[in-house]
Amino acid sequence: MIYGFAAATVAGFLLTTIPNWTGRMPLQGWPLATLVALWVIGRIAVLLSTWIGTPWAAVADLSFPVTFLAVVAREILTGRNWRNLPMLGALALLLLGNLFVHLDAMGLADTAELGNRIGIGTLLTLIALVGGRIVPSFTRNWLAKNRPDITSPAPTGKLDLVALVVTGLGLAVWVFAPDAGVAHWAELAAGTAVSLRLSRWRGARTFREPLLLILHIGYGWLAAGLLLLGLNGFYSLLPPTTALHALTVGAVGTMTLAVMTRASLGHTGRTLSAGPGTKAIYVLVTLSAVLRLLVPLVGAETMLTLSLAGASWCAAFGLFVVLYGGPLARPRAVGDGGAI
Repeated sequence: MIYGFAAATVAGFLLTTIPNWTGRMPLQGWPLATLVALWVIGRIAVLLSTWIGTPWAAVADLSFPVTFLAVVAREILTGRNWRNLPMLGALALLLLGNLFVHLDAMGLADTAELGNRIGIGTLLTLIALVGGRIVPSFTRNWLAKNRPDITSPAPTGKLDLVALVVTGLGLAVWVFAPDAGVAHWAELAAGTAVSLRLSRWRGARTFREPLLLILHIGYGWLAAGLLLLGLNGFYSLLPPTTALHALTVGAVGTMTLAVMTRASLGHTGRTLSAGPGTKAIYVLVTLSAVLRLLVPLVGAETMLTLSLAGASWCAAFGLFVVLYGGPLARPRAVGDGGAI
């Protein structure tokens, strides 16, 4: 889920966004097909690792993040896009975390848990960083067009920078020293910082457009998960995995679908507005996250709730494939303004 599914979403986002950052042509043709093939080979190798051996599975699986890191480094450095150099650090951390998981699988080191935390922490940092750019920006643009009577989100300033640093430090402590005495204070501080940033972006004014509202909800899951992580360290209200699912099923899952649907509508020439099917996707992924958090509280209905959470998750992504797979596989329809 981390280094197969989530790493692919990071790659898709960066391949779509980097041309806007650098002014260079997007990766296409055989180079892009090669990247996709490497990702697919990695998935097959992990699936068949019992037969081909864990070292060969590791080599096959790591070939994608190594190659993708090189591709992104070339684009950013050639385009002199220094502002986004931190993306190379994030990709390097994803590669390192994936390597740690494979070293554990090969019996060379006890590093799988650390590797997984590195991956999750990096994904959440990217949500904090990139979400902190796009959520207020998209909200500002939409409000200016549709609700000019509403005050725009607060402009990015020193408070946002401080909040981002606090969030990054909190996640770093959770990744590398989750049992340290300061860890829960750092997690609470990170959750508070994310909540403060979110409160300044006028999310309550976006209910008319679910395509925008879902971005606020996804960022809200990041705040909720970090706060749960910190509070649970003091009071043990819920199993430790509950906060983890708020961060993964909630924040990562929701932001993935929020960005994929918006980007897909734009790149297929459709109106940037959520149609009935897209709204159903958002309801399903939100329901999945809520149900997953309720699992420890439902007693005898644990397996039923867990199954419903999984089914909702699969339905959300399955519906995305059904609704968006066709339009994405065809050439852009010029003048097609329909929402999905």
